[in-house]
Amino acid sequence: MGRRIEFINPFGTSVYDSIITETLMAYAGEGTELVISSLDNCPPNIDYYYNKHLMETAVFEKVMQSEAAGFDAVVVGCCYDPGVRVARELVDIPVIGPLEASMQMAGYFGHSYTVVTDHHKAVPYLEDMVRTYGLGGNCRGVRCVNWWVKDMIKNPEQVALDTIAVSKQVLAETRAETIIMGCTIVAACYQRYLMTQKGKSEVSIVNPNLLALKMAESLADLKKAGVYQLARVGYYEQPRGLYRKEFEEQRQQQARALQFAKSAG
Repeated sequence: MGRRIEFINPFGTSVYDSIITETLMAYAGEGTELVISSLDNCPPNIDYYYNKHLMETAVFEKVMQSEAAGFDAVVVGCCYDPGVRVARELVDIPVIGPLEASMQMAGYFGHSYTVVTDHHKAVPYLEDMVRTYGLGGNCRGVRCVNWWVKDMIKNPEQVALDTIAVSKQVLAETRAETIIMGCTIVAACYQRYLMTQKGKSEVSIVNPNLLALKMAESLADLKKAGVYQLARVGYYEQPRGLYRKEFEEQRQQQARALQFAKSAG
């Protein structure tokens, strides 16, 4: 069964697209058309929260465009899972967050886990996300490798080596059994290192990019088979009546502000 998956790098630059393409395409399932994209008219990084919230508005529009373009599922490629839950209110196709997907499947890699993210600013945010997702029972904490996303692309091998070293240290300190990488670009640097060295990791490390892709493929297949349906009551309920009219008006205003007017229709 074929499926079209879009992996959206939620950055206002294409500089990270190549490393995601290099480290993800090889793991796409048979029949998967995988498209890597980034955003326009957005901040180039989301290390700080103001940039993140600005970017989320563009993510909402991008996800709606992806559904209209015929994609069967989308991944929002950042472990902040930015805009993922709101986007599910907007479309009927699966919208995947890499951190959520990794936490849901971490038990297949080890009984307990620690999240290792990029830098100290992300640590408390991911701690909050662990609690929000309700999947923290076996989480032994959140640590970081102290790399900022704009610097990683300049030296991906060193990012990978630091990730492996920190992961070993964290597993020893926390007595967790596996590591979830809490940054998609860290994950790409790590995967690139494994692919170029043709080696195997010394410890169990969960790559959120790969698990998000596999979650997207699985749910896309279920959607195409007619057995994936979002509950449209409560959290993912869609606006109706007056609220729907207001939504359409606000979408047009935001589209114009982001220079998306033509694509929004």
